Amino acid sequence: MPHFDLVIIGSGSGNSIADERFADWNVAFVEKGIGSASSYGGTCLNVGCIPTKMLVHTADVAAAPGAGSRLGVDLELRDVRWRDVRDRIFGRIDAISDGGRRYRAAGSDNVTLFEGEARFTGIKQLTVETADGPETLTADRFVVAAGGRPTTPDIPGIDDTGFHTSDSVMRLDALPPRMIILGTGFVGAEFAHVFSALGVEVTVIGRSGRLLRAEDVDVSERFTELAAERWDVRLNRKALAAERDGDVVRLHLEGPDGAETVEAEQLLVAVGREPNSDLIDAETGGLRLRADRKIEVDSRQRTSVDGVWALGDISSDHELKHVANHEMRVVQHNLLHPDEQIESDHAHVPHAVFSAPQIAAVGLTEQDAQAHGVEYVSKVQEYGAIAYGWAMEDTTGFAKLLADPASGRILGAHIIGPQAPTLLQPLVQAMEFGLDARRMARGQYWIHPAMPELLENALLGLPLAE
Repeated sequence: MPHFDLVIIGSGSGNSIADERFADWNVAFVEKGIGSASSYGGTCLNVGCIPTKMLVHTADVAAAPGAGSRLGVDLELRDVRWRDVRDRIFGRIDAISDGGRRYRAAGSDNVTLFEGEARFTGIKQLTVETADGPETLTADRFVVAAGGRPTTPDIPGIDDTGFHTSDSVMRLDALPPRMIILGTGFVGAEFAHVFSALGVEVTVIGRSGRLLRAEDVDVSERFTELAAERWDVRLNRKALAAERDGDVVRLHLEGPDGAETVEAEQLLVAVGREPNSDLIDAETGGLRLRADRKIEVDSRQRTSVDGVWALGDISSDHELKHVANHEMRVVQHNLLHPDEQIESDHAHVPHAVFSAPQIAAVGLTEQDAQAHGVEYVSKVQEYGAIAYGWAMEDTTGFAKLLADPASGRILGAHIIGPQAPTLLQPLVQAMEFGLDARRMARGQYWIHPAMPELLENALLGLPLAE
């Protein structure tokens, strides 16, 4: 039974922990993919952020001709070579994934890679089902960074439909004529944009009355309105059953007007994600779980077992790569400096939705502020009221800011429109470093006429106390 100084489970953000500072540590990496490039590097690299944004950019280009006419430019989309699109993306990603795996597999004097499904079989004891049989590892320290996976809803017949999730839909052999997307969160919204822009007829099914309902209510309502103009959006629906009939998938629904059925050649299930704590038998390893089955950690990313840390989607409230990377750096420091440990900072975590239009947000939504009795003022600034908005003929995008009325401290920022994630970043910086709305608006130059004037005008329009 080999014993290590450190065992790291998961090759996403966890893969970056053991740098040159761990050269005198005996380290084991554990990754579930056996001899495959399909999983090394984690969710973001293989089935998440990176390939989806490469697809989104392609979709944005494909959608551009449709926006030309209002500017006096008549364009047309001649063709989408799907296999070329797909192979350009995964030709790069698979090579990176495989290169990372081969680098770890080659090993060094202090690093060993174990490939196979892993489960805790005791406190600080892990059994890996490798191609050569089970291997049980022990270690002084463990880092659990095993991520999460798409959730499969409990719908009769769905397992027999050959449905896709975000893990598989980007590797389709051909674009289908039609696609049903079950789910109205960021995964569903991004893929609805991607496939509709590439020529697929998209139907979006949701349980609630709005898409992206976790966003600020004004943003969610605007996005829902715009989505209904592009896709067949069916909200307040309950999925009763699913079936496949030859090349067609049928989803039987119950809605406000009674029973209905939708059909398409492909079904994408995007109803959420769940942590992989069950797959690794975290509780057998003594790790305390929360109600949502995520591993419980403290502010230093420590679990309930001394010497075991967790990070990323398996433990974090924020299922975002930039958060997992931040938590990785915290764990890395705390492993190297046990007497000078630091805490994770989740105070101002931004996120983005790369659909059409784009969305980005940080801090409190208006509904959050109201629910928690936070005193605030707000300002909505339309893209169409700034010069660059005129250039784009944008009539739907806006920025919404929330601030403390007395101090001017920015409490929340929400943007829907072109380049929303890029526009949001200065507001994240202001919140993190304590720059209030007054100083941010007047303490610097704003290039004219450029898109950041959207923020300048929003800041100036906040009704702050004198």
